[in-house]
Amino acid sequence: MSPHVLILGGTTEARRLAAELTARPGTRVTTSLAGRVTRPGALAGAVRVGGFGGPEGLAAWLRERHVDAVVDATHPFAATITANAARATASAGVPLVVLRRPGWRPGPGDHWHPVPSLEAAAALLPGLGRRVLLTTGRLGLAAFAHLTEPHFVVRSVEPPEPPMPPHTRVLLARGPFTVPDETALLREHRVDVLVTKDSGGAATSAKLTAARDLGLPVVVVRRPPLPDGITAAPDVPSALRQLDDVLTGPGGRPNGRRGSGAAGTCP
Repeated sequence: MSPHVLILGGTTEARRLAAELTARPGTRVTTSLAGRVTRPGALAGAVRVGGFGGPEGLAAWLRERHVDAVVDATHPFAATITANAARATASAGVPLVVLRRPGWRPGPGDHWHPVPSLEAAAALLPGLGRRVLLTTGRLGLAAFAHLTEPHFVVRSVEPPEPPMPPHTRVLLARGPFTVPDETALLREHRVDVLVTKDSGGAATSAKLTAARDLGLPVVVVRRPPLPDGITAAPDVPSALRQLDDVLTGPGGRPNGRRGSGAAGTCP
């Protein structure tokens, strides 16, 4: 029987993985999107949009659709989705692979201020600067809404929702961005501090280089931890190897894991 893989998507890596898997003869791929972006890019294979109704709803969906493996390739900060995926796959007896691009690391000349949350980032800002480039996504602005003194430039793919800081200018843009473009942006808006999440990847890392070149402090919100017992594949080739391990047994024969009653969370 053809293997059926569910990808919890929304990232560049999820799109690449879907393309790789659909190119394999006999492999069925469904990518699930949360629906927060109104114009997602084209995806190979089947696509569904919207939530599952928590871990119980996802587990039921996995059973009903005869899913053989799940790949959580969501954003590194989608902690609720990752936790639900871990619980649902354990309940349904479906192997889980978690795909996460590596986080950023500071280098010589960087002035980073790591913090555990958006609220901690907001608390730190008054001592760092008055003109802020905020690139933490449109859903977290409430953490900064009480700051009445700084002027914020908020960049996001979709228009943000209130509440937001009173002095806010919104820039709608989607990466990848170049270092010259980011440098020009920081200079144009006279930014003196950058706030970002540690999303990792090259598509949005140019702002870090630009901030380093201009000597600006950067507040970096650390990633939430993965659920206990789960580690992540750092790239698409690694995730594919893990999928091959759980979908096939010795000699390349099907593992027969579907409905086995125990999730095969990949190391």
